[in-house]
Amino acid sequence: MTTAVLGNCGFGVAPMRVEHREVVMRTLEKVEGMAYEALRAGLGSDWPFITFPDYLDALERLGSAINVAVYVGHTPLRLFVMGEDATEREATAQEVKAMQGLVREAMDVGAIGFATSQAATHHGAGGKPVPSRLAAFSEIDALVGAMAESGRGIMQAAMGRTLFNDEFTDLATRHGVPITWTALLAGMTGPGNHRRYLERAAEQHDAGLTIVPQVACRPIMFDFHFDEPYPFEMWPLFRETMTTDRRGRMRLYSDPGFRAKFKAESVVGAKNANAGWANRTVISCYPPDPSLEERPLAAVAAARGVDAVDLVLDMSLGTELEARFRLAFLNHDEAEVEELITDANTIVTLSDAGAHASQLCDACYSTHLLSHWVRDKQAMTLEAAVHTLTQRSADLMGITDRGLLARGRPADVVVFDPETVGASPLRRVQDFPGGAERLISDAIGVEAVIVNGTVLRRGSDDQIDPHGDLPGRVLRGGHA
Repeated sequence: MTTAVLGNCGFGVAPMRVEHREVVMRTLEKVEGMAYEALRAGLGSDWPFITFPDYLDALERLGSAINVAVYVGHTPLRLFVMGEDATEREATAQEVKAMQGLVREAMDVGAIGFATSQAATHHGAGGKPVPSRLAAFSEIDALVGAMAESGRGIMQAAMGRTLFNDEFTDLATRHGVPITWTALLAGMTGPGNHRRYLERAAEQHDAGLTIVPQVACRPIMFDFHFDEPYPFEMWPLFRETMTTDRRGRMRLYSDPGFRAKFKAESVVGAKNANAGWANRTVISCYPPDPSLEERPLAAVAAARGVDAVDLVLDMSLGTELEARFRLAFLNHDEAEVEELITDANTIVTLSDAGAHASQLCDACYSTHLLSHWVRDKQAMTLEAAVHTLTQRSADLMGITDRGLLARGRPADVVVFDPETVGASPLRRVQDFPGGAERLISDAIGVEAVIVNGTVLRRGSDDQIDPHGDLPGRVLRGGHA
């Protein structure tokens, strides 16, 4: 990777008043699984920015090994203008006007676009909806309009019940802006249902609109524990887990009534998101008996003659909720995934990057695409995959000086061997600020990574001093 776009789903840290820093860190802790202590350690006690222009300036002073472009996010905008009311209500006309001014300011100094979320899974501090979920469509419309006044920019959105294809079509038609939304995943609304979204994307394309669903080329695998039961937080049954502490969750998991409901809602065919989850779950970390690690949960439960729900909760309670389980959450039907990644109107991306870093790692999606889908399954040509990862992504995002190797352009290059490129199995490390942990996958078959003509890595070895001059650039307005 040579360039990252930051701030998907409208989450970010600028603009941000001093008095709202705690709220936004607690929001990121909850909605994106970011360790609070890592955020505190990384941002420090005296953030070097308040406004969005301050933030971009701070990024430039700090430096980066790779290039970065940044969305102005709906959640920090609402917190800046509305304070903690942002998590409680719709904005007034004056508040919307103030947010429009902040969007214009952000676009003037180089924001890549505007990002928001209406996703029902996005809960923040105290289990409340993230601020953007309280926004009326008229507010989103006004902010997209403010972005469009700059003559450039892309809208990114995590779709929800009140912000989906009809609304995207309306926004793209009236404001003339490209839109990309997350996420179109195999199985997200039942087997085969992705095809109706592909049909809608084709209709939008035929109407001359740029509305591009983001798709993933890997199963969405969550390595989680029941202290943060993210895969189940959409279930009404689990709402209480978001508003209590660890001891409260342990009491809940011990309750026979809770267990009975969990069992009923977990069976294959139940009308619930991720029903049948136990059949796709592996025990990933269980210190009392490591021999169980990497064994299927359902198989262990069957061997012991117990229900998988009882087993998973008993294992969790016996380890103070530290036992971990790996669940193929979505996007695990390979035939459906192939349809999604080869469709002309989607784009393969969606790494989640620094979010949920202790629970999943899809930052290796590019090497997985090149190894699994190009070399092993031959579902896509090498040329098409490279084009998707480079020029097509850059063009969609409005990044005008990257994505293409040509005379006079910046030398951003990834050198890899098509015969060996791939992603290693995930492993857990503790290298985030404050010693927080994350999952990583080592790149295989990548010979060199070059950014702006500087070699960052050769094989697995860093070639630059992280405390010295760094070659990455902040891509203001889509270019250095």
